[in-house]
Amino acid sequence: MAAQNLRIPGPTPMPESVRAALANQMVNHRGAEFKLLLGEVRARLANIFDTQNEILCFTASGTGGLEAAIVNLFSPGDRALMVVGGVFGERAAAIAQAFGVNVTRLEHSWGSACSPIALRDALRANPDVKVVYLTHNETSTGVTNPLGRLSQIVHEESKALLLVDSVSGVGALPLETDAWGIDVVVSASQKAFGCPPGLSMLSVSPRAWEAVAQSRMPRYYWDFQRLREAHNEGSTPYTPAVSVFYGLSAALDLMEHEGASARFTRHQRAGDMVRNAVLDMGLGLFADPPHNSNVVTAITLPEGVAPKDVRDEMRARYNTVIAGGQERLKDTVVRIGHLGFFSEEDLTQTLEQLDTVTKALARR
Repeated sequence: MAAQNLRIPGPTPMPESVRAALANQMVNHRGAEFKLLLGEVRARLANIFDTQNEILCFTASGTGGLEAAIVNLFSPGDRALMVVGGVFGERAAAIAQAFGVNVTRLEHSWGSACSPIALRDALRANPDVKVVYLTHNETSTGVTNPLGRLSQIVHEESKALLLVDSVSGVGALPLETDAWGIDVVVSASQKAFGCPPGLSMLSVSPRAWEAVAQSRMPRYYWDFQRLREAHNEGSTPYTPAVSVFYGLSAALDLMEHEGASARFTRHQRAGDMVRNAVLDMGLGLFADPPHNSNVVTAITLPEGVAPKDVRDEMRARYNTVIAGGQERLKDTVVRIGHLGFFSEEDLTQTLEQLDTVTKALARR
């Protein structure tokens, strides 16, 4: 099968060194080799998360990691303030409600960021919430929330724990886990890390561990304490995605070689380049300009040009795959991912193809 020009916001293309690492022969997941690999990966992930907190690695999707966080932080009936401005905020609220959490939703319009003032007012109106949930980068809308400022508001106005979905943020966008006082950060292997899906990586603060000890939520596979105890022995409670750990180690080599500052700058340049090109084509940006994401751009199309037709034509003509909108945005936007390991040439090619296709479809 010919390799796709994959330009979606995850899974992202895998570098050659990651693909080579994935081809390593299997080892005993209870043996010395995996113990060494797990310890090394967890220590290096802490640097990427910019934290001294413990790192947990679940064999799971990012959604699995988010559910794990919810069932470990809450007891049934506990109150949460969930900030919702897109598909993934909606998903977090739905998970919490499914487990009997008393959810108060702070909604903001899709395409905008959460207002610090609105968050402040919501916390003052709900002083007894146990946890505040924020989405760092909402891939469905192409919005990055001002996480540093929002975190500051949470800590100024409450004693609530702070849970952040940064599945598409960690490694690509600035994230100061400890400085911003984030108690649990959830990420995943298939986004900025350029690995296959299969691992959800979380950082867990001492305050969060206190909540875990008090939580009465039913859980088994997702039990933080069970995983922590196994990690402390250099293992996992259940069979891990061994090959993805090999790939993640290779990805961390590349990320460390590039350095955090250069990585963030590369994603910033990519975001600017894509947005400028989209506007030059006469297309629109779905997200409000101050909070456009540097890892994914949601693009609105001319009247009469359907997102599905654009995606189908891109695939048929060029074997280029871009993403459509999700849920209520299904018929509104297409999305281009620019996160992980990519070059400006990769994006330029995709943008030229998009220009050709949208113009051709507009003439029909």
